[in-house]
Amino acid sequence: MTPELIIRNARVTTLDRANPEADAVAVAGGRFVAVGREAEVMPLAGPATRVLDAAGRRAIPGLIDSHIHVIRGGLNYLLELRWDGVETLADAMAMLKETAARTPPPHWVRVVGGFTEHQFAEKRLPTLDELNAAAPDTPVFILRLYDRALLNRAALRAAGYTRDTPDPPGGMIERDAAGNPTGLLLAKPNALILYATLAKGPKLEPEQQKTSTRWFMRELNRLGVTSAIDAGGGFQNWPDDYAVIRALHREGALTLRIAYNLFTQNKGREAEDFTAWTGMLSPRQGDDTFRHNGAGEMLVFSAADFEDFREPRPDLPGAMEEELERVVRILAEKRWPWRLHATYDETISRALDVFEKVDRDIPLEGLGWFFDHAETISARSIDRVARLGGGVAVQHRMVYQGEDFVARYGAAAAEEAPPVARMLAAGVPVGAGTDATRVASYNPWVSLWWLVTGGTLGGMRTTRPDARLSREQALRLWTEANSWFSGETGLKGRIAPGQLADIVLLSDDYFSVPEAAIRHITADLTVLGGAIVHGTGPFAGLAPPLPPIAPDWSPVKRFGGYQGRMKAEGAGRTACCALPCGIHGHAHGTVLARTVPAANPRDFWGALGCACWL
Repeated sequence: MTPELIIRNARVTTLDRANPEADAVAVAGGRFVAVGREAEVMPLAGPATRVLDAAGRRAIPGLIDSHIHVIRGGLNYLLELRWDGVETLADAMAMLKETAARTPPPHWVRVVGGFTEHQFAEKRLPTLDELNAAAPDTPVFILRLYDRALLNRAALRAAGYTRDTPDPPGGMIERDAAGNPTGLLLAKPNALILYATLAKGPKLEPEQQKTSTRWFMRELNRLGVTSAIDAGGGFQNWPDDYAVIRALHREGALTLRIAYNLFTQNKGREAEDFTAWTGMLSPRQGDDTFRHNGAGEMLVFSAADFEDFREPRPDLPGAMEEELERVVRILAEKRWPWRLHATYDETISRALDVFEKVDRDIPLEGLGWFFDHAETISARSIDRVARLGGGVAVQHRMVYQGEDFVARYGAAAAEEAPPVARMLAAGVPVGAGTDATRVASYNPWVSLWWLVTGGTLGGMRTTRPDARLSREQALRLWTEANSWFSGETGLKGRIAPGQLADIVLLSDDYFSVPEAAIRHITADLTVLGGAIVHGTGPFAGLAPPLPPIAPDWSPVKRFGGYQGRMKAEGAGRTACCALPCGIHGHAHGTVLARTVPAANPRDFWGALGCACWL
């Protein structure tokens, strides 16, 4: 086939062991048809072939997030103010104050995860008094992981919390001496109070939810993500809350490949949910762009061990095994893969007892089941997972909670939390993801930085050096390894003939930048199946335009999504902004007619009120 697209003059990391490096690729029919030297690839070009010059940029396979809540996140993205990447509480509160002034009633200002107080120079969260001063009239809801939420007085009124509101099971409403809610909601340890309070806020209209989802997908494309495995989530009901993503799929408007898991919402009726769903969907039903991926990450409520490291590990009820077995037997009989949220080895060990019991009757080999998180999984449990043919999907939650984990369990326990290198050595399939958007940030480069360095946003190094991964190992966990978790091994995750043509040109060379710079990498060009879905700089304007941001007051229109920072090595050069900015009004990739001074480029843009630092 004559290629539709050729990318030349690149430094291609293929992750194909038979052909590890190349400088040109050709794409036809949505797949790579040639990967090699430019002299070999360029003669394949025809009159209609689009040829892009990578100008020596590093090219990698499109990144795959094996655990992200992309469907729910998309529905709400344009409603949310993201503090992901913001380095000071002062900056964060300035953003919040401005957003509150722009947000019309009855809408709320929502800061929904993706940050930790450890990332701020001040090393603290805002006080309730600061929230009330910044937004006296507009409801504000701030989610700190799944540990707590901060509400100002206006949000308490909007949510209907009064002195007569009882504490829900597993949650606590902090009260003053008179019994009135202060605005602090705590998961102790159940996060239902946080889910339920956020659900009280207004939603976008359906057409705005479609726009929101498209902008969120483009934001992930900007960071080099081309595939996502959606882990379901609280208050994400099948099929109602999947209507928008299914409509975008029908319209050919998805810029991510999405595999989705179904997450039960009905405590005590989990088996009934999965019985109904296994009658509606066959295993892996769908296509290369949108497909069903099985059950989880919630299988039964009694097995949920929320990862609040500020609280003691929760003891799961004695009925857990019986309830979990009932669901797992349904899934195994229907050959549905599953994933199970499990933070602690105590949960994993008990779940493995159930899986081994079912395996004696219905072999699980080849089913593609896996645990999520597994921060404290033991060597014995790793071996049991391997014997049953299971896997483990890990996320960089320790980047945000490492300080809390060390405070409770000690530095020695954090040295292998989770024990990624040990699992790989045991032959267990291991993949990486974010658990975005309410826990960690959706930025994959923060995860890659963590896998390589063992660092936290607060400046700790929790993972010991011999348990950290090389840059290539970390990248494999974000690409080819993750294809196992959606049953797509051999289809994507490498740059090789016959594989889906998902490829990214990076803003910086992942393999040579200093470790500290890894988490600031973005994509200059992102290609999905040969189609350009994001471009900046010389590639600006090649991706299809998005609909205007709606509503017009959306925080994303003003601040964008992940708050990257101006690279110090960019001093003295003309700067290029990767995000829309309400002050400058420039579009994606516009070259700004300003020269960045050598001294503190971040302050240069910050003085202009621009949050779009590269």
